[in-house]
Amino acid sequence: MNEAPRIHVSRVPSKPVRRQDDGTITIDLWLRREGLFDSDASLRLTPAEAEVLHAQLCYALDDETATLIVPETKRPECRT
Repeated sequence: MNEAPRIHVSRVPSKPVRRQDDGTITIDLWLRREGLFDSDASLRLTPAEAEVLHAQLCYALDDETATLIVPETKRPECRT
C-alpha cells in the first residue's frame, strides 16, 4: 500500500489578501509536496465565506498567547 505524498499549503508571504472585481476574496498559496515547491494556487472565497473564516480565526486566536504576538493597541476590534 503506497502512502499519499505529504502536501503542505502556506500563504505566499509577499502577497496580501485582496478583493477581486467580482467581489471574491483571494488568498495566494504555495503548495509543496514532500518538502519541495510544487505550484502556486489561489483560494477564492465569497464575502460570506471570508466573513465566516474571519470569525473563526478571531475565535481561534482569542487566547493568552495572542497577546505575545500583537499588542492590544494594534489588534482588530474582533480581538479586543
